[in-house]
Amino acid sequence: MQRYIVTLDLGTSGPKVGLFTDKGQYLAHEIEFNDVIYPAGEEGAAEQDPDQWIESIKTALARLLKNNNIGKEHIWAVCTTSQWSGTVPVDETGKHISNAVIWLDSRGAKYVKKAVGGGLVVDGYNVFKALKYIKYTGGAPAQSGKDPIGHILFLKHERPEIYNKAHKFLEPIDYLQARLTGKICATYDSITLHWVTDNRDIANVKYHDGLIKMSGIDRNKLPDLIPTNSVLGNVSAKAAEELGLSTNTIVVAGCGDVHSAAIGSGAVADYMPHFYIGTSSWLVCHFPKKKTDLAHNMATLPSAIPGRYMFINEQESAGSCIQFFRDKVLFRKDALTPEGFPQDYYGIMNDLAAEIKPGSEGLLFIPHLYGERSPVEDHYARGAFYNLSLKHDRRHMIRAIMEGVALNGKWLLKYVEKNAGKKAEAVNLIGGGANSELWCQIIADAFNRPVRQMENPVIANSQGAAYLAAHALGTMTLEEIAASARYKKEFTPNAANAALYDKAFEEFLGYYQRNKKAHKRMNG
Repeated sequence: MQRYIVTLDLGTSGPKVGLFTDKGQYLAHEIEFNDVIYPAGEEGAAEQDPDQWIESIKTALARLLKNNNIGKEHIWAVCTTSQWSGTVPVDETGKHISNAVIWLDSRGAKYVKKAVGGGLVVDGYNVFKALKYIKYTGGAPAQSGKDPIGHILFLKHERPEIYNKAHKFLEPIDYLQARLTGKICATYDSITLHWVTDNRDIANVKYHDGLIKMSGIDRNKLPDLIPTNSVLGNVSAKAAEELGLSTNTIVVAGCGDVHSAAIGSGAVADYMPHFYIGTSSWLVCHFPKKKTDLAHNMATLPSAIPGRYMFINEQESAGSCIQFFRDKVLFRKDALTPEGFPQDYYGIMNDLAAEIKPGSEGLLFIPHLYGERSPVEDHYARGAFYNLSLKHDRRHMIRAIMEGVALNGKWLLKYVEKNAGKKAEAVNLIGGGANSELWCQIIADAFNRPVRQMENPVIANSQGAAYLAAHALGTMTLEEIAASARYKKEFTPNAANAALYDKAFEEFLGYYQRNKKAHKRMNG
């Protein structure tokens, strides 16, 4: 009997449900969409409804099986991946008791700053606390409040009815797995951004009493830990009925989206980076040892590969900048035809941008529409079109957005390479942005590095989850995973454009530094 792996990739915009062979070969996927809730009058708030997550997964899964004529008895395994750095308060059964607080939410910032500050302070961190965090975890809580520790402290201080009622606080990935199996737990990698674990022995990550005490979080509200890429068990009878699966289907513990993307991108070798452009962006690679760059909010944390570290960073706004311009400027919803958006609106925007020469005739876009995490942690930062003039039109603005995201990524590359101690030979590109050959070339020119446009870049997270399931169940080795990754096209930097973007990068950094205090005054 043919057996398949199903992947559940819960992104911020909605889930992708993927179908793969038992050796991780991609077959098909289906997509549904979810809403982000921005509660009125609450600066920095961002939530989602976990019921909508489950319903959209159920819808996409049913369509996937029907369209591919596959019965539930043929689904050998399920592996999940999801948006990372979120918090779902759950009861004893694993059911949520409130909305999920997602990775964009910064309402806990003041509580994190209090927890990590005091006494002798450097860059907002008490020196002795920072050294303790770095020693045990490899990093430290983000002062933006966007890590789960910030979410939980916000709930503790401002939503005590939820905090007190919660049995456990789970990452979105662990919430999905609890709904699938009834097992409430976290993995060595998923728990990392709570900043309460001793990660020095990568094969035996455990909670650290001193870090928990520093955090102000109750230990009994944190899930027990299991090893990365573990087999959790089978789909529960309740989940099988709810989602249309079989109780014979195995559930493999998945990981956050950053982790699965690293696997799905094919960049599994040490120091080999991938750049992701989805709603957000990051530039990540595996490291053989611990490394911390606290000043730029980057660190090696447990990866989805058992026994390995990954050098992690994240930028808040990338593809969301294009979506913002589409929804609120170019194709305003209040000015649409009854048919809605043009069928190929991203293609239209891409073609418009392609009419403009590199550099957008001096127009510079700053993509900090929702603050920033790396290489500066600044949730007051905001975006802008800089140096705008009457000669510019929507074509310049779209290209400038693409270039601004690329320059922001160049900022990450600078510090990733510095910490790696070597120049990247090439960068694997994934995410929705990688579908644009124009954007691929812009990134190659801005980075001044060869860029590889991976095959099926939009399902890299799902691909990574499938590889991890195959690895956990013994049908693929890591060497086979690396060999399976294919890229569609390699983009070589244009020397003249690279020099132009180097100059634009200087202005990009200068704009941020000159306006940093103003943004804090205006948004504090």
